[in-house]
Amino acid sequence: MAIFQEKTIPEGGRLAGWTWFVEKFAVAAPVRRPSCVSELHVSGSRREDRGWNIFDRRYWTGDHFEDHLSFAMRHEDLDPLVAKRVFDAIPKRKMEAYVRATPSGSLVRRAWFLYETLTGRRLNVRDAPKMVAVDVLDADAYFTGAPRVSTRHRVRDNLLGSGRFCPVIRRTKALTDAIDLDLSAKARETIARTGAHLVARAASFLLLADSRASFEIEGESPARTRLERWGRAILQAGKNPLTLDEVLRLQRILVEDTRFVHPGLRPDGVFLGERDHEGEPLPEFIGARPGDLQSLMEGLLEANDRMREDGVDAVLKAAATAFGFVYIHPFQDGNGRMHRCLIHHVLAERRFAPAGMVFPVSSVMLDRIDDYRTTLQGHSAPLMPFIDWKPTPQKNVEVLNDTADLYRYFDCTEEAEFLYSCVRRTVDEDLPREIDYLRRHDEAIRRIMDRVEMPDRLAENLILYIRQNHGVLSKRRREGEFKQLRPKEVAAIEKIVREAFEGF
Repeated sequence: MAIFQEKTIPEGGRLAGWTWFVEKFAVAAPVRRPSCVSELHVSGSRREDRGWNIFDRRYWTGDHFEDHLSFAMRHEDLDPLVAKRVFDAIPKRKMEAYVRATPSGSLVRRAWFLYETLTGRRLNVRDAPKMVAVDVLDADAYFTGAPRVSTRHRVRDNLLGSGRFCPVIRRTKALTDAIDLDLSAKARETIARTGAHLVARAASFLLLADSRASFEIEGESPARTRLERWGRAILQAGKNPLTLDEVLRLQRILVEDTRFVHPGLRPDGVFLGERDHEGEPLPEFIGARPGDLQSLMEGLLEANDRMREDGVDAVLKAAATAFGFVYIHPFQDGNGRMHRCLIHHVLAERRFAPAGMVFPVSSVMLDRIDDYRTTLQGHSAPLMPFIDWKPTPQKNVEVLNDTADLYRYFDCTEEAEFLYSCVRRTVDEDLPREIDYLRRHDEAIRRIMDRVEMPDRLAENLILYIRQNHGVLSKRRREGEFKQLRPKEVAAIEKIVREAFEGF
């Protein structure tokens, strides 16, 4: 039984495209959607089965270098990590011969551009003849940036990044449907129907909810001062351009006590996972090598700038920047919180969220923690077999091979779908629910005050205790801090609270 990267090759299947290159040249990169051409009949000429893209035998054009590169460029999704490492493995003279044979071919020009962009190596070939430029990425299949013409290759560079950092986001139905909802406009409409005072209070409650959730995701129960620091960082998000200095400034707000944490880019390794009984690391994921962090962060921030300039959808941009950051894992501590802070930064910078309002995406992520972890691990887990490491005397990890590419290039489609679903819930449910709660709360306060005069805080506590006890005030509370209330007053207040929050 033939196996490719722990996947059984379908019966009668021959590896094709990027998969063929990875197998032939022993390329160190995970092929997440491998392809093969089947000798058996394939219904509809192409289908997906058990993680494989299976093509009918009519797609087989030959078993040479040129055949498989053309197949990959014509029929397969672009995974820039696989493409980069395949191009590194291909003998340069073969690539030069491929370009010289058909310098005007659209597939050839696209492959040539990607080769030189991703590897940083220039082929010894003449510039392409003058002709109409073609898009590097098919805008019907991918979300793209504004095209920049490369006269050497006669292509329109519409990537979301560059050779230094390049995410791709496939144009799936889930994402196009989410964008068509125009959630930003929907949130503004909700705010427009609400009084300014109520909006300000809702914003404050949502910020606190997001702050608490972001720490709970990390398994922490922070003191109030740490929650306030997080809130300050979130409220500052989007006010300054996202540079490395800005990221480090936000880190200092999030991690104020640096006695046990190195501020700035970490000087050592980092891993996520457990330890054995002797404290030795059992990593589920390992961050980028310390020596690669400066270059990776510069590339990520350049891509972030490019997506902003090109007007890439705000949520897609937030996903690419924030998830790219957390995969790099550039800090000793606080990477997860900074990752979520960057989501807020992009949404605020692009004015996707209403002014002064924080979409509590961390709260949704906490509620959907299994989906969140699955999304993260769906990208990170396949990278681990390609990271060589050893434990250090300090019970940390040291990476032994060149891994920068693993963090420089990634398919961000699933992350974007997950983030959009979180944002959609905040707009469709959390924001309206918070405003509805405050309206009901204010109505209950007003009616209680009409019945019994008391301090606001006491009335708020009454509402809280009655709601917590399923619509009645407990005997302990009646005989405690509310013993001065008469039985008829207690019954009336209980009725007010039940009516105010009926159906909530």
